[in-house]
Amino acid sequence: MSLIKSISGIRGTIGGKAGEGLTPIDVVKFTSAYGAWVLEKTGNPKVVIGRDARISGDMVSRLVSATLQGLGIHVIDLGLSTTPTVELAVPMEKAGGGIILTASHNPIQWNALKLLNAKGEFISDAEGKDVLDKAENEDFSFAEVKKLGGYTQIDDYLDRHIQHVLDLELVDVEAIHARGFKIVVDAVNSTGGIVVPKLLKALGVEVVEEMYCTPDGHFPHNPEPLPENLRDISHKLEKGNFDLGIVVDPDVDRLALINEDGSPFGEEYTLVAVADYVLSKTPGNTVSNLSSTRALRDVTEKRGGNYTAAAVGEVNVVNQMKAVDAVIGGEGNGGIIYPASHYGRDALVGIGLFLTHLAKFGKSISRLRATYPNYYISKNKIELTPEINVDKILDEIREKYKKQPINDIDGVKIEFDKEWVHLRKSNTEPIIRIYAESDSEAKAEHLAKKIILDIKEVISASLI
Repeated sequence: MSLIKSISGIRGTIGGKAGEGLTPIDVVKFTSAYGAWVLEKTGNPKVVIGRDARISGDMVSRLVSATLQGLGIHVIDLGLSTTPTVELAVPMEKAGGGIILTASHNPIQWNALKLLNAKGEFISDAEGKDVLDKAENEDFSFAEVKKLGGYTQIDDYLDRHIQHVLDLELVDVEAIHARGFKIVVDAVNSTGGIVVPKLLKALGVEVVEEMYCTPDGHFPHNPEPLPENLRDISHKLEKGNFDLGIVVDPDVDRLALINEDGSPFGEEYTLVAVADYVLSKTPGNTVSNLSSTRALRDVTEKRGGNYTAAAVGEVNVVNQMKAVDAVIGGEGNGGIIYPASHYGRDALVGIGLFLTHLAKFGKSISRLRATYPNYYISKNKIELTPEINVDKILDEIREKYKKQPINDIDGVKIEFDKEWVHLRKSNTEPIIRIYAESDSEAKAEHLAKKIILDIKEVISASLI
């Protein structure tokens, strides 16, 4: 069993002993701490909640609702929803915060509480630590019987979210409709199965073929939208009857695309393509995290803007986007953050923008992909033992390559012309992640192996 307490929320496997998994006791404790924090910081006794379709969701939702009510907080329950829908709903409902009940791309045994502030954005590092401290110290008290919170269900926020996408200035419904797209959707039997087909039909898509769109939480494959997990939709597209495939994760904040021939568009390139379109209409700056492809920088500079890298994590990307007034940004995992909509990863907004881009491009999705620079990322990790000093390893690698451009806001990223390698320690596992990018798969893997050998030499020397 696993329970991971982090600044962005609480996630864990369902079952087991309290404190060792995401048990009902843990759900109540951390919800209590968050609710107390909302009341203390905002004085606003209203919280929006929503959940993905995983099978533990109903149980966790009822625990969260009752706990918040016990604190004297009024609960606005969106029911089956998406992460970006809840993010939009928090300010629309004038709430003090929001909780999304989803473990995102994690397998079926996981669930989580993702915590939002009054803007509908993920809480900051300092705020997250405050919530964790309250949980640790049980620094919360419950309301008297006459001051218990109320409960309201609102079941049309997915439709409101769809309308929000349709109303975006850069989403061109007429252009999409005119192309007569035929699209396959894989929503991994979660809430994307409700909202993505509805969005596509509202955008004027001619044919929508649904795969795994029954929101029962029984994931038919690993829910992370990586090529190795998307063989079924790829096989369907290989037959040549559709223009593209759309894949979302269980909480619909990540967007992956499949070409008309069944090959992956590349989740790193979801943001690249959407950014290219947005920049063509609204020139400006972009941001992604340090482990995302260089292609976004290339596209941004070609359009006359400036690119900035942020530390890994959606909160860090959002903060950097605000700092440089970015017009588009996100993460290389298919996460689109479009400030003209809201500061959160949103696959539905990404779909509206991407289909408009593809419609105006006028050719196939694979031809569109071919217009962007080709980079390949090799993703590796080294498992560590307790006696290894990770910070010392990173310091020595930084020193070894000090003549190269280095960014150390999150681990160590070293640039070699148009190649780079990024080393960072995991916050949840005893490992160092090593990501390397180059213009070919072989070069990226060679660069990663070179750095891994350097790390192993440092480890060996430190153990002598």
